[in-house]
Amino acid sequence: MVSSEAAPFAKTGGLADVLGALPPELNALGDECAVVLPRYGAIDVSKAEKVYERMRVYLGGGFYECDIFKIVHRGTPFFFVDQLGLYGRDGFYGDRYGEYGDNHVRYAALCAAALGIARYLFPTQIFHCHDWQAGLLPLFLRNFVTGDPAFYGAKTVFTIHNLGYQGLVSRSKLWDAGVEDRFYANGSVEFNGAASLLKAGLVYADALTTVSKRYAAEIQTPEYGFGMDGLLRARSGALEGILNGCDYDEWNPETDSYLASNYSVAKPAGKADCKLALLSEFGMEKRVTRPLIGVVSRLAHQKGFDLVGTVLDEMLGWRDSTMIVLGSGDAEVESMFNHYAAKYPDRLVFWRGYNNGLAHRIEAGSDLFLMPSRYEPCGLNQMYSLRYGTLPVVRATGGLDDTIDSETGFKFWRFESWDLAECLRYALSVYADQTRFRTMQLTAMGRDYSWAKSAQKYSDLYRQLLES
Repeated sequence: MVSSEAAPFAKTGGLADVLGALPPELNALGDECAVVLPRYGAIDVSKAEKVYERMRVYLGGGFYECDIFKIVHRGTPFFFVDQLGLYGRDGFYGDRYGEYGDNHVRYAALCAAALGIARYLFPTQIFHCHDWQAGLLPLFLRNFVTGDPAFYGAKTVFTIHNLGYQGLVSRSKLWDAGVEDRFYANGSVEFNGAASLLKAGLVYADALTTVSKRYAAEIQTPEYGFGMDGLLRARSGALEGILNGCDYDEWNPETDSYLASNYSVAKPAGKADCKLALLSEFGMEKRVTRPLIGVVSRLAHQKGFDLVGTVLDEMLGWRDSTMIVLGSGDAEVESMFNHYAAKYPDRLVFWRGYNNGLAHRIEAGSDLFLMPSRYEPCGLNQMYSLRYGTLPVVRATGGLDDTIDSETGFKFWRFESWDLAECLRYALSVYADQTRFRTMQLTAMGRDYSWAKSAQKYSDLYRQLLES
């Protein structure tokens, strides 16, 4: 597997969670799976094994010398590509001035180094490439190493975690990434006058996957396709939606060390203790009988929180709900939550940034969990919420639609304030009927979205490719 991040070594979002959990599950099934990622400056390799020194990675008429380090984590080898000039920086993708201008080179080098690791260190039948950062590997494999017996019969899988991020670069910079202009001229990477590294993966990979069945259908439409829908329709026979799994080793209220009280389906009483403890943390313990809505999210345009501002006066005001928000992102959304936190200081808490312990306590202590996304390829927090007995309120898109039903949560379909408001009103009316609400909580906690099921589907896909 080739990726720009993987938990616990480098994480900005759900991609890292997938790369931290799926490979160990595949190894548990009997497959041999390893992960290749950059050795960013923040990754400590002082106790790692250096398994290759000064591997030459050729790009654009020159080369980079990379050291390769190896760490075995959860039974899975993680190979780190160490090249100080490319990866020895504070940020993964950029800094306070924006994205790094050489990201196309940095991740082209990652793809080329992954081929070197496969040639010398980890003989590979399947290259599983994740998002645009690994998009050039299928192009390199199909066009540049065809005479190398190390890659005879090798196949590629390209997984789209979020089609909105397309790895765009100007045509003039392609050569720096080791991509000849002919690939632009023949349309393999050309996209609206620029070049897309993601498109290279979509064109050249043997199989395409994305992270939920609903999202696989959505990205073939103009509304969600970000201009790639025509290509994805043309390759629909190679495209499959495989739902991401949930890491229940970390997200389990029965064993969660961050909680005031552990609980389970068999012994659910501890959830009430978690709610009281969470509210007490912010001086709101007197509101323990009121419905508590939790949010843990990037506050990005995709996540739909600009829509929430249209309903907060109703929900916090005359409906007297409580809300705790953990996240950061778009300045406009942060400003909106700051405004309402000042307007309703005893009903809304906004914690800007991220705090892992608080994220766990919000999942456990909340009654409802809000995810009003414009689009959501899969989503993981709604799965965490189910296991913690916190009923999700979601827009019916992507993986949110695949994982939530009328027995375990609440869905609205139109990205409109009136539809969100109506959904929240209904959720609050169910909360008022505590017998019904408790039944839904227990049903939600019993749902199983473990990685084992998804890993088996990927393993089956790999075998189908090798047999074709």
